[in-house]
Formats: sequence, structure tokens, C-alpha cells
Amino acid sequence: MIENQKIKPGQVIGPLGEPLTLDSLPPAGTTRWVVRRKAEVVAAVNGGLLSINEACERYDLTLEEFAGWQRAVDRSGMPGLRVTRIQHYRDLYERQQKY
Repeated sequence: MIENQKIKPGQVIGPLGEPLTLDSLPPAGTTRWVVRRKAEVVAAVNGGLLSINEACERYDLTLEEFAGWQRAVDRSGMPGLRVTRIQHYRDLYERQQKY
């Protein structure tokens, strides 16, 4: 019975090296997404603090939107989450894939 229960950590390390807990994550219903907040949600999911489904429900995100954030962090780190630079980082990644 215990094997079927998932154990979640009490905290994970955030994108800036600070501890993140459920209470320190951006509030549910956040609509203004700055780079730091996006990176915190991605770190929480990657660290097991939230599941992808919990994050999408809590923040009213689509799975594709969250996956885009995760991909941006994996490829370019926090700067890849900047909305004004999405095209720049996408082009850079595509050029790297060619060579």
C-alpha cells in the first residue's frame, strides 16, 4: 500500500538557488508571468514538489504552455523564458541543431 503513495519533498531548490516550498511558489491564479515565476514553477515540477497536472490546474496553464517553459529552461536557462527573446532563442537553437 505504501509503495503506491508518492512521497513529495517539502522543498526543492529554486532557479536562483533559494529553497522553494508550496507556500513560496507564485499564488494560484497568477496572470502576470515574469521569468522568475515561470522558472520557479518549472523547478517545482522538476523537483517533484508539484506534478505537471497540479501546476497546470493551479496556474490555469495548458500542457503545451508549460512544456514550452520547460523546453526553454532546458535549452537556454532562465533567459529563454523571456517573452521578448523567444524568437531569438528559437532561432539560435535551430541553428545549433543544423551543425
